[in-house]
Amino acid sequence: MPAPEPVRQGRKRGLPSCPNPLFLRWLTELRDEAKEKGQKIQFCYQKAISSLNKYPLPLQNAKEAKILQNFGDGICKILDEKLQRYLRENGPNAPIHSLPKGAPPPGRPDNNNMAPSTKKNVAGDKGKVKGGGGARKKREYVPQKRSGGHAVLLTLHRESQIMGSKGFMFKLELQAEAQLLCDKSFSVPDLGSKYTAWSSVSTLIQKNLVIKTHNPARFSLTDEGRILAERLEAAEEGSKDRVETRSEREEEEEVEEEGGPGVVDLTCSDEEEEEEEKEDRTHPTERPPGVSQADADVMRSDPQTSRKRNGGSLLPGTYDILLCVDFIETTGGSSHKKQELVKELQRNGVSFDVRKLNVGDFLWVAREKVAPVPGQLRAPAGRELVLDYIIERKRMDDLCGSIIDGRFREQKFRLKRCGLHRPIYLVEECGTAASHMSLPEATLQQAIINTQVVDGFFVKRVQDVRESAAYLTIMTRYLTKLYQDRTLICRSRELEGDEACAEERGSPSCSLISFAEFNHGAIKNKCQTVKEVFARQLMQISGLSGDKAAAILEIYSTPYSLLTAYERCASEAEKEKLLSSIRYGKLKRNLGPALSRTVHQLYCTQGALS
Repeated sequence: MPAPEPVRQGRKRGLPSCPNPLFLRWLTELRDEAKEKGQKIQFCYQKAISSLNKYPLPLQNAKEAKILQNFGDGICKILDEKLQRYLRENGPNAPIHSLPKGAPPPGRPDNNNMAPSTKKNVAGDKGKVKGGGGARKKREYVPQKRSGGHAVLLTLHRESQIMGSKGFMFKLELQAEAQLLCDKSFSVPDLGSKYTAWSSVSTLIQKNLVIKTHNPARFSLTDEGRILAERLEAAEEGSKDRVETRSEREEEEEVEEEGGPGVVDLTCSDEEEEEEEKEDRTHPTERPPGVSQADADVMRSDPQTSRKRNGGSLLPGTYDILLCVDFIETTGGSSHKKQELVKELQRNGVSFDVRKLNVGDFLWVAREKVAPVPGQLRAPAGRELVLDYIIERKRMDDLCGSIIDGRFREQKFRLKRCGLHRPIYLVEECGTAASHMSLPEATLQQAIINTQVVDGFFVKRVQDVRESAAYLTIMTRYLTKLYQDRTLICRSRELEGDEACAEERGSPSCSLISFAEFNHGAIKNKCQTVKEVFARQLMQISGLSGDKAAAILEIYSTPYSLLTAYERCASEAEKEKLLSSIRYGKLKRNLGPALSRTVHQLYCTQGALS
């Protein structure tokens, strides 16, 4: 029997971290150079480094790297030039899958290729060089206190601890809540810099602390991020405890300086407490109706504390109702008539703000009352929640033009998708001018009736600009009274389960979306999903309204799914009748065979349509 092989003692030699160390070193140098200059291309290099580290096979040239993610023509061209220069200097047979002797090892992205720092992080650790042997100890990433990453981690953690939390946050609400915990702005970069506090989110995602999913983006903590956030939260609570202990000790010292605890007049404090209780009993109307005593105490407390304890809601008395006017309604075109509208609103004493609205001409927001901060030039911006009423103003000449060029149907479609549940059409009659339009007056009147009966919009007819201003004034006063005793809760338009305010039931609270999210979601030229493009295609068919398109999209959300269903049909007659039994609208009527045949011809006819 042959003797067994002797067991080799000692540590195993570690495998090379990357089979392409030359490319890795060059990319690291490019990234660090771009980082020093503050160029955004550093993030492209960082993504390429991450892809290269995951690739287990050696590359013979940079062209082969095009199969990797985040490797474009520009990066491959730079690497090829460096490779050609390397071969000219070291000979055509120089090894390209190992570093030259004496060359420093390429940096790893986990360490950010940075020298070990002696600056303490939040946990109090210091970066140290292990044993002086050149091997650097991997440091754990901990964001600096009051930085963007620190604020995002704490905000996501605190949101997940709230009962009934959805488990994620959208970008706008995350920025709004995290701003309270950060010294740097999440939206405005510092002077001389291109980056905001939000730039640190990419680092959190790269470190696998935060995960970004869906479109629009949803941000949530990973398991590693939750552990780090709990440590940061514990560090925050520990610092607060130290501050409270120190303040208590200072109070005790002050008491001792004033003559010791024996000098305190307990009778006086009892009488003051009794007087305060008597005042609370004799002034019950100071608390708004429908608001608990705890919420009323929050209203009288610091605004920052109020915002945290109420989870983003606005209590009665803490906000004003403000009319928002699209800037197009005050500039361009018939400027004297548009200025007349503004003058009428000012004459009626209506508080309004002119701003860019991506959909609609008028709407109302509940703006938070914010007290100015001593030492600051401007008061901090208050939160704004959009009420469920939005108005599209149409003169008869504008209505005629919008019907001809197709804007009328598109505007109605966008108003239905904007997230507000009570759209209104304000139609201004032009009197005898309607007889000189490009379309017959009967056609315009039929379009107005269809807007109210078929599309479900509320239509208000007025004679001129003065009556329009009067209607806006009455609506502003009505909404001010309607919402004066309501608690407004901020919701996201992406959550379909949320309902709007049910004033007919006298609900003491209602959920509304923020103005920033509303206006961002209504951008006309934003990137569209396949479903949205498919809906626009269907609505170009004559007789196919928004309700009918929505009914088709509920079953076939993409053209591919519709074409697949056509392929499964046994005959042409079955294909033509495929959509005829789909029900749409409130009355649940069938789409009909004629419209179904038209859609089939559009998507299944080979060549040009006759």
